[in-house]
Amino acid sequence: MTKQDRAVRTRLALIRSAAAQFEAHGYVRAGLARISAGAGVSSGALHFHFADKAAVAEAVEAAAARALREAAVRGHRGDGCALQRLVDVTHHVARLLCADVVVRAGLRLNVEGAVGRVRDLRREWRECVQGLLAEAERRGELAAGVTPQRTSAVVLAATTGIEVLAREDHRWLARPSLTDLWQLLLPCLAAPRLAGVVDPAGSEPAGDQPVGGQPAGDQSADQPVGDRPVGSDPLGRGPVARDGQAEAGTAGLALR
Repeated sequence: MTKQDRAVRTRLALIRSAAAQFEAHGYVRAGLARISAGAGVSSGALHFHFADKAAVAEAVEAAAARALREAAVRGHRGDGCALQRLVDVTHHVARLLCADVVVRAGLRLNVEGAVGRVRDLRREWRECVQGLLAEAERRGELAAGVTPQRTSAVVLAATTGIEVLAREDHRWLARPSLTDLWQLLLPCLAAPRLAGVVDPAGSEPAGDQPVGGQPAGDQSADQPVGDRPVGSDPLGRGPVARDGQAEAGTAGLALR
């Protein structure tokens, strides 16, 4: 392993350790000593990568934003049914929140505003939902009288509520919870021709969805979900940051 490889692995380990601390204790109570110990490195190694706790928190939030932005890319990609893609992206984000502590901690930090808001994850999620509903309207997928504006408010309120409840009980993020939500909403939203066509359970495999309310294990021993390379920005603001590129300039979305 080269020196550069070790540095990358150390940085990722610090981000994951910090995420665990921020999720468990919040920004104020999380300590740098515990973060470095959790990553198995010295305090000096932590300060080599990050100037202070705010810089660590910013890296966690940016990594989470990249993972959540990838979910938006998945939702906007393709030319199939827009309503189905909206259902699918909510399931995908729920799996991210269950499986990766970096995503959960980044969301908490953004909501708390502890780092200073470089990005607004709430706004990004709203734009994602509104964009898919506007596409559904253009395709004639919405029932008569249903508008993207009013519908997006309902979807945003429901998904936000599920995310908040899941902070105490991960079972709210399980596939059956979101399936129940969409089983209630779709008959009111979808055009009659789509009755029974849009799958409220999502059209993609469940993957590593946890069972019994417990978060799934890390998706990668060395790499948070948010540090995987992703595609271009679905909202038209240029390419998404990749791996070691500056986290601070990356925007994202979340169920907030």
